[in-house]
This record gives sequence, C-alpha cells and structure tokens, in this order.
Amino acid sequence: MAGLGITGLIGSNWQPDTRKPFPQTHQQKFNMSGYAAPKVDPVRIGIIGLGNRGSGTVMRLGAIEGVEIRALCDLNPEKVSRAKESIQSLGHKPDSYSGGEHEWKKVCERNDIDLIAVVTPWDLHTPMCVYAMEHDKHAYTELPAACTIEDCWKLVETSERTRKHCVQMSMSCHGYGDYDKYNMDVVLNMARKGFFGDLIHAEGAYIHDMLIDYLFSKTTYPGQWRLKENIGVHGNLYPNHGFVPIIQMMDINYGDQMEYMVSLSSNDFRMAGMADHLAAGDDFWAPYVDMPYRGNINTSIIKTHQGRSIMLQHDTSSIRPDLRFNILSGSRAIYKEGTYSESSKIATSHEGWLPDEEFRELLKKYAPELKKAFIELYNQSTVRADRSYARVSPTDWRLIDCLRTGLPMDMDVYEAATSSCIIPLSIWSVATRSGSVDVPDFTSGSWKTNERAMDINLERGQGDTKLI
Repeated sequence: MAGLGITGLIGSNWQPDTRKPFPQTHQQKFNMSGYAAPKVDPVRIGIIGLGNRGSGTVMRLGAIEGVEIRALCDLNPEKVSRAKESIQSLGHKPDSYSGGEHEWKKVCERNDIDLIAVVTPWDLHTPMCVYAMEHDKHAYTELPAACTIEDCWKLVETSERTRKHCVQMSMSCHGYGDYDKYNMDVVLNMARKGFFGDLIHAEGAYIHDMLIDYLFSKTTYPGQWRLKENIGVHGNLYPNHGFVPIIQMMDINYGDQMEYMVSLSSNDFRMAGMADHLAAGDDFWAPYVDMPYRGNINTSIIKTHQGRSIMLQHDTSSIRPDLRFNILSGSRAIYKEGTYSESSKIATSHEGWLPDEEFRELLKKYAPELKKAFIELYNQSTVRADRSYARVSPTDWRLIDCLRTGLPMDMDVYEAATSSCIIPLSIWSVATRSGSVDVPDFTSGSWKTNERAMDINLERGQGDTKLI
C-alpha cells in the first residue's frame, strides 16, 4: 500500500483494522460557523494558479464591484500575461509573479491583500490556504480543499486560530457558472420549508467522461498531474461537486453529522487500455503503460447521526452522461436532478412524476431571495463571459458581498473539510475491502448547536455589491 502511494493520500495516521484510523475531533479554538469577520472594502485579491479554471477565476472575480485584483501568480509567465490582459478593460492592474516555485508565497506575504484565491493542482490547495491564513488573508480555494485527513485538520485548526475564512469555491446550492441550469438553491429552500418532509436519502456524483480530452491530454493539465492522481489509489478522488449541495440540504454540520461510511471501487476497464493504445503510436505515453489505475467507478455509502443515508459516486473514465447532484428523497416527496438528456423532476407519490407545468410552478414558488437578487444583478451587468468557468457565480458574488459588508460566510472551513475528507476515507475503506470507517467531526461537537450558514433568503441581509 505504501508503494502505491495510499498512505500518502490518507495521511501519516493510517492504521489497519480499525474503524477509527484518523483523529476524530480536537479542542476547538474558535467556532468559525456563523463568524462575521471585520468588513473589508474594497476586497483586495491575489490569485494563484491561472490555468483552465484559474483564468476563469480572474475574470469572474474581476467582474464584481468592490474587488481590486492586486496580484496574479503562475509558474508560466505567459498565463500571467494573458490573465492580466483579460481584466485590463475592467481597470485592474495586478502585479505579476511567475517563474519560481515559491513565488506564490510572496503574494501571500503582501500587506495590501485581503483574500487569496487558490486555483492550483489539488495537493497545493491546503499548504497555500494555510500559508495565506497565517499571513492574515482569507482563503478561497478550488476543490478539493484537502486530500488527506491531516490536511483537513490543518485547514480547520488554522482557520480557527487565525479567525480567517477558508471557503471552497465551485459547486454548492448557490449554483455555479451555469447557475441558470440548476435548481439546487430552490430544492434547498423547499427542503427547509418542509416540502420534502423528513429527509431520508440523497445521492450525489461527479460523473464526467474525461478520459480522452482531459486525463490523456498533453496540454490540459501541466505534467499530466490529474492523470497521475488516478494511479495507485482507489476511491472517490473528487467528491465535492456532488456532495456539497447534499451537505447544505441535509444540514450536515448544522444539526446533523456524518457518522460512518463504506466505499467500493470497480476495476479499471478503460484507462490502462487507453494508455496502451496511445503508447503504441507515441512514446510520450510509454511511462503510463502497465500502471495500477484506479477503478473506473467508486461508490461510497454514508450514514448520518440522524439516521439518513447518502450515496456518492465518482467516475471520470466511463461513457456516462454528466451528473453532479442527483437525488433528494424525503418522507413526502423526491427530487431528481436532470442531465443533458433529461429534465429535472419531482414526485409526491409512487404514481409518477409531476407534470412539467406543475414542476415549474413549484420552482417559481420556492425560488429563494438570493437567487432572485443575483439574477437581477446579472441581468443588469454588462460583462458577460462565454465559458462557464469565467461567468460570475452566486458563490463568487456572495463571498465578496459578505466580506465587504461584514456578514458571516454562507460556507465555512468545516464544510470544506467535511466534503474533502471523503477522499481519504474512501481510499481507506476500499483498501480494507470496503471496511466501515468513522468520519471525523471537524466541528468538534458544535454541529449539535450551530445555526444554518447558507443564508439563501438573505435573512441576515446583503450589501450593495453589484456585478460590473
């Protein structure tokens, strides 16, 4: 297992034959749930990592009122230049950092930056967020926020000690760059209003065939780092997209908590074959032949303290339609998220799904105030991006508005750690023949009394932040 890198991904505390192989709790220094940091206006930002998502992050944050992008950092100087050019018309004049592996530290060490956005390969998210918080900066990180239990605890402990926010960007009930296609914020509001009754079960996934255009690409990920993440480990390597909406809908960390989980992975039926095929015509791919690739599909099952069940799946190498958040099932109704080939649905009995017209009326009736406010701001804005990565999302806008106004964050470090810990827990379970593993409580018991963080109806108010 050590030879396959499993202990590295799990962390240094791995132990065999026990349901509690990791630290379960700690002495909470300060409860970051509901914490409102002193307001900062403008929000001065440094962005580290300017690849596919990073270049979009620059455009998204640069198009929000009250933001000053002060620094851009990437190993590749050409990416820094392109990113600077993309926001030049918006009035941003960031300094450039590139060339050296530690240039990002200089960005974190500046005294004229309030927020560091981390958009780098996965293994760098935690060290960069920790360094940023230790240098008096809030952190906004791409997912997953951490890849080991040890790193999950580092994020929690650093955020509590410094009282700096660590927020995970991308998928949530706020929506994403394609926010108009998703109903997660409406479903969250319906759940809170009691439409589904008692919540029983939820399903989420990251299902996206990345085999040819992403994993076995020479250009998409520098050094093929994402392909290498799939060698020598078996588990759910990217749970956050499908899981974060469920965390919010089921009040995980706010009245409920994960108790234990099990995980199972299939064998690999595609990646090794692709490596053989490509290597036959291109020696570049020869080092990837005969590698122990992860199983194509991982399925993890979670039980919560309140008795609910959750199923998560990860699959980036099979021929399956794109899928993220999937099902929310309660004692009175069930919601099924659509795919590119079928529409979303709601049923209130076993007799079938509600007619489309009735379904659309429910979506309209339960649309939360945050959704309405963001759509109005978006319709008034003049900066529109083509790529979903570059379109301002409600998560981006709400983060900046809360920082400028001094409001508590809708998402906190506990959510980042809770969603990311599925990676090492699933790896441990698969490695022990789907052994049951207890889930650490990153809130140190405060989940029993914490109030809900996701303020989708703006009950705590909002500032005057607009979109450019």
